Amino acid sequence: MTPRARKEKKQGLLRITQVRSRIGNPKKVAVVLTRGLGLGRIGKSVILPDNPYTRGMIAKVPHLVSVEPYEE
Repeated sequence: MTPRARKEKKQGLLRITQVRSRIGNPKKVAVVLTRGLGLGRIGKSVILPDNPYTRGMIAKVPHLVSVEPYEE
């Protein structure tokens, strides 16, 4: 296991679900949702590592997503 993988495993995981549409928001919001977080439609969920990079993207779109800790 690589040092990066170990670090991500220690940090935990987040389940991020899109709960509102991106329509009517700036283009930057759409880019964060689709390219950054991998979301594209309401109800879609992704599991991502809990790190500053992911938290920064969530901070850009808190009104469109719900975030909860994910336990395997």
